Amino acid sequence: MTTLKVAGPTLKRGEKLFEVNGGRVVYEILGKQGDFIALTPGGRFSKDIEGLRPLAQALVKGGYRVLLWDRPNCGKSDVQFYGQSESHMRAETLHALITGLGIGPCILAGGSGGARDSMLTAMLYPEIVRKLVVWNIVGGIYGTFVLGSYYIVPSILAVRGTGMRGVAQVGEWKERIAENPANRDRLLSFDADDFLKLMLRWLNAFVSKPGQTIPGVDDEMFDNIGVPTLIIRGGENDMDHPKRTSLEVSCLIKGSTLIDPPWPEDAWERAAEARASGKVKRFNMFDTWVQAAPAILEFLGRR
Repeated sequence: MTTLKVAGPTLKRGEKLFEVNGGRVVYEILGKQGDFIALTPGGRFSKDIEGLRPLAQALVKGGYRVLLWDRPNCGKSDVQFYGQSESHMRAETLHALITGLGIGPCILAGGSGGARDSMLTAMLYPEIVRKLVVWNIVGGIYGTFVLGSYYIVPSILAVRGTGMRGVAQVGEWKERIAENPANRDRLLSFDADDFLKLMLRWLNAFVSKPGQTIPGVDDEMFDNIGVPTLIIRGGENDMDHPKRTSLEVSCLIKGSTLIDPPWPEDAWERAAEARASGKVKRFNMFDTWVQAAPAILEFLGRR
């Protein structure tokens, strides 16, 4: 009997595939010349999330080339499940992508979850990093609790109840299947018991612990970051990306530069309110990120 292979993602112009650990990553490169910046958004959002591309385009205008990529479990890339935490898996993937494309050492830049992924990549693979730029760093009891409950707990409840078929019905994984139909078979191929163990391990990364300023990463790992680093601190009352966390990270990364946010102190809260009220019909949480371009370009231009 012939087995029909389910089609993968439909690629748009400029998008390419790169295989890492048996999974395909969708990426694209903006710009024709200049040093490379690997730009990473937060959450499980794709490289096409609104607000990210305007920042990338501003950096290209500043003389850089920008790598945009769909991390595993994001956008059109394949779902993958391994590693100490999801950020550890992403860091391993980014290392393979940068080395495989021959674009390192390069600049790493990211916001929110992308900040954590970028910092962890710099810690684990310092040889591929030239400079580091991070903002909207997640931390604190509330911020980490929300991440675990939003990104991990629904999958745990589903696999315990109805196995991997139940996981495939979780809203977020249904979106990954819609963007990449091959992800349905990838999800169903996982052993339910192994998947549950891994989800519990990933959940543990989001349990606040002494000596872990950012989720799932021991503070001593910050000693591995020796490149020039720009930190855009969190807003005054931003509970998801606390000001305190970015201040602590600035203390942990020796020689780092800490600046005030180029957007209003309450930008994150006001964007969340607008979205919750229905005043905006699209994702708007990263709309202000392009405002960081001048500060980033100024920092990167320093020798």
